[in-house]
Amino acid sequence: MFPGAIAADAPNRPAVIMASTGQTITFKELDEGANRLSQVLRSAGLNPGDHIAFCIENHPRYFEILWGCHYAGLIYTACSSRLTTDELNYIINDCGAKAFITSKHKADQAAEVANTTPNITLRLMLDGKISGYDSYEDTVSKAPATELSNRVDGVDMLYSSGTTGRPKGIKLGLAMTPLGTPSSLSGLCSMLFAIDKDSMYLSPAPLYHAAPLRFTMTTHRLGGTAIIMEHFDAEEYLKLIAKYKVTHSQLVPTMFVRMLKLDEKTRLQFDTSSLKCAIHAAAPCPIEVKKKMIDWWGPVIHEYYAGSEGNGFVYCNSDQWLAHPGTVGVALNATVHICDEDGKELPLNESGTVYFESNVNFEYHNDPEKTKSSRDPLGRGWTTLGDVGYLDKDNFLYLTDRKAFMIISGGVNIYPQESENILINHPKVVDVAVFGVPNEEFGEEVKAVVQPVTMPKNSQEALELETELKAFCRASLADLKCPRSIDFRPELPRHPTGKLYKRLLKDEYWKNAGRAI
Repeated sequence: MFPGAIAADAPNRPAVIMASTGQTITFKELDEGANRLSQVLRSAGLNPGDHIAFCIENHPRYFEILWGCHYAGLIYTACSSRLTTDELNYIINDCGAKAFITSKHKADQAAEVANTTPNITLRLMLDGKISGYDSYEDTVSKAPATELSNRVDGVDMLYSSGTTGRPKGIKLGLAMTPLGTPSSLSGLCSMLFAIDKDSMYLSPAPLYHAAPLRFTMTTHRLGGTAIIMEHFDAEEYLKLIAKYKVTHSQLVPTMFVRMLKLDEKTRLQFDTSSLKCAIHAAAPCPIEVKKKMIDWWGPVIHEYYAGSEGNGFVYCNSDQWLAHPGTVGVALNATVHICDEDGKELPLNESGTVYFESNVNFEYHNDPEKTKSSRDPLGRGWTTLGDVGYLDKDNFLYLTDRKAFMIISGGVNIYPQESENILINHPKVVDVAVFGVPNEEFGEEVKAVVQPVTMPKNSQEALELETELKAFCRASLADLKCPRSIDFRPELPRHPTGKLYKRLLKDEYWKNAGRAI
């Protein structure tokens, strides 16, 4: 299904509600807006299979833009609104976008990328305009709300990290299926989570992330209402559950932690009994935190493990998790294989690389080496996200490590290579290693260990150098990707071949944490 099909039967049903203002967009309004944008895009020369990029905060017209791109059969890249100009510029050019949509909120950055994205032929801006951009509202309002002919489903191409430290697009491929063709996620959300036309789905995360984007669109496909928070606030989140009688939501464990840290009187004053399904993913959830959430909300907590690549989906409900504490679940649409470095399958309860055997094909855009590294070395067609784990006797999967040294802080993927590439260029740095260290609220935080040209003589010199290096990194990267703390050592552990033994460093910081990730 798609919004237009829902609007045909229930035109006035709310499709989107903005949490902070209560502004409501009906399915009819969403469908008409998406149709108008699809007409604009087609008139601008964008045909099915072409690329478009947008960089927007959680905005009332976000879904109009998403569905408009989808209606036009485009490959759309939702960019983080927290990227630096250099990062945003790179993604726009790398994905081959022919059109770019942003908002007045991003005007300064929009002005900068306007001169460095030569392949863009259409630039639109919400809530105002600057030189080089047309008004989104004026442009779209002039287009007809009629449907394009022979519509096919568009698809997202979201960005993850590449082997060089630059982000890489996860290319799923455009299937050219008729618009509204049921998706695998629609089936999962319907069967596992019982999302339907009566569902009120509360989304507290930035919509440019894969899970919020795909699950809210799937809620629309199934006829439900998506309530969008502009920013997560623990007390406000609970207030919204009570106000709208929320039935479904998706969170990351950091949000659980923040709610549990609220004063008990504050936390328990809100009625959460309408919740039928609270889904979490994207980061490890401490066992005690999850137990407390199940005690509080009841057995409505569901967990899954999957990636933007879509090659596998591992799932467990509350009862399954309580019987297998710490698991991320059992695979539903693939077979899980645990293999050693040579591709040999390992016995139960022995850790190795997690591979999925499924019929899903993906590649990393413009990164054949990263694509190759995700494949089974013995050529059996299995693919991996690079995570390490083991299976128990009941075929439940447990993760024991994470791809390369990717850091997940508050549900956000952070790739240390990016900040390492920046810091190594500082004139006072000889060597650097960046990795995740324990953080009770966010799961992990970014740590750098630096070998400086000259070791600081005292704590004051160390503080000054740390401050200087943090500022240097933040000038080039989004703040969340930069180290929150930096330690200094006279030498980092490297093999004579030059390989950095980052694991030795990381283990020092994790040995007292009582967990591996």
